[in-house]
Amino acid sequence: MHFQKMWPLAGIVVLCFKICLICAYRPIFIYHGILTGAPSMEHLVARIQQLHPDTVVYNFERFGGWSSLENAWHQVLEANSNLQAVCDLHPEGINMIGYSQGGLLARAVLQTYPNHCVRTFISLSSPQGGQFGDDFLHLIFPSLVAKTAYQLFYTYVGQHTSVANYWNDPHHQDLFEEYSIFLPYVNNRLLSTNSTQFRDTLLRLERLVLIGGPDDGVITPWQSSHFSYYNESYDVVPLQETTLYTEDLIGLKTLHDDGKLDVIERPGVHHYQWHRSNDVIDSVIMPYLD
Repeated sequence: MHFQKMWPLAGIVVLCFKICLICAYRPIFIYHGILTGAPSMEHLVARIQQLHPDTVVYNFERFGGWSSLENAWHQVLEANSNLQAVCDLHPEGINMIGYSQGGLLARAVLQTYPNHCVRTFISLSSPQGGQFGDDFLHLIFPSLVAKTAYQLFYTYVGQHTSVANYWNDPHHQDLFEEYSIFLPYVNNRLLSTNSTQFRDTLLRLERLVLIGGPDDGVITPWQSSHFSYYNESYDVVPLQETTLYTEDLIGLKTLHDDGKLDVIERPGVHHYQWHRSNDVIDSVIMPYLD
């Protein structure tokens, strides 16, 4: 009789444990932007943990400040080891947020990690299609202007800096393809031995979220945050008309067709507010953090 009373109670305990597992939020890996570091993302971390208590957040600490200008591939391959360590701890899966340059580099980290554990990747105002414009350039290289920056960036020396690795001058596409060692490859515009992997790893995602807006003021064109970009006439080609999408070079079309690609346009948000505004965090980030 004693055991008959205990078995239902044990069943309730097991059920509650399963419910807790279901309700638990996935851990999050956050990758900061250029010339900043982990401290710049602390407001986002705090807001996530306020709204989703007990969420485990890994705020990437490496390559802060001026070291964020180091070669993009170097940063990506080093960050890859950090993500692998996190995935080893959470094989059930995590979410990932990359802001600004960090969103582009985080995406490349996924592409260089065939068995990554990331379920949802949020690209927050990141130059996924490249960058071209004086506003951004003058923040880092005050003496350069966009029109002539290619003369430095599209050289073997210039390619030692991360900005040069994704500088995409619409008027010098031949030099972009000849000298750029990063963006043309992670976007599979130029094929390599890793091209299949670069596509397959993004297709492992359960959701890819691309966030940007017309009042960003830094990412140029702002639609680059959605993988759209200038053509040679300086007109922005919509994502679904780009070769990247129509030829499904990195799996964006497949993700879209499978209902796994969300493209969010949010006006009225400056570049430095995407990760600092509670309104933005609550409305376009939190809904994806299961």
